[in-house]
Formats: sequence, structure tokens, C-alpha cells
Amino acid sequence: MVQKTYYKTKDYVKVKFSFTVENAETIEILGLNSDWQNSVILKKKKDGTFSTEVNLPKESKHEFKYLVNKTEWVNEPEADGEAANEYGGSNSLLVI
Repeated sequence: MVQKTYYKTKDYVKVKFSFTVENAETIEILGLNSDWQNSVILKKKKDGTFSTEVNLPKESKHEFKYLVNKTEWVNEPEADGEAANEYGGSNSLLVI
């Protein structure tokens, strides 16, 4: 799940990511702000969901993917859309 909070007086949007995958030990987000090298780590909650919050600039687009257990790439089913990637698959698309 992706939840966006807009502020009238700020030039950024707070975006909350929540994601659940069965048997997941770690989940990271890669690709935000076109950064595929440095991941954003989601924290695991007691109920098994993973979540984090990030501030992203207004009027921007971001392609991203979740990396589960450092081995499995997964798209966000509730993203704003998908964009083809260079590997023949697709990335989640987030429009701010």
C-alpha cells in the first residue's frame, strides 16, 4: 500500500509504504529518486507487515521495486502505474 500526504506549505509529499509478503525477513525499496544503489529499508512490525515513510519532491515521478529477502523483486500492486524496465519486466510507478 502506498499512502501520500500532501502539505500546502511544503515542497515535498510524505509517502508511507506498507507491504506484506509471506515468509519475508527483509524488504527494501530501490529506485526512489532514480537511486537503484541505495535502498530504503522497511521495518517489520509485530503483525508481519513492513513499512516506512519517505519524503519525495512534489511534481515528480519515481520508478521503484521492492527487494524481498535480498533475492526477489516485487512490484507494488497499488502503485499509480507500471513502467517497462531494461530487463524485460516492469517497475512500479509512483506519481507525486
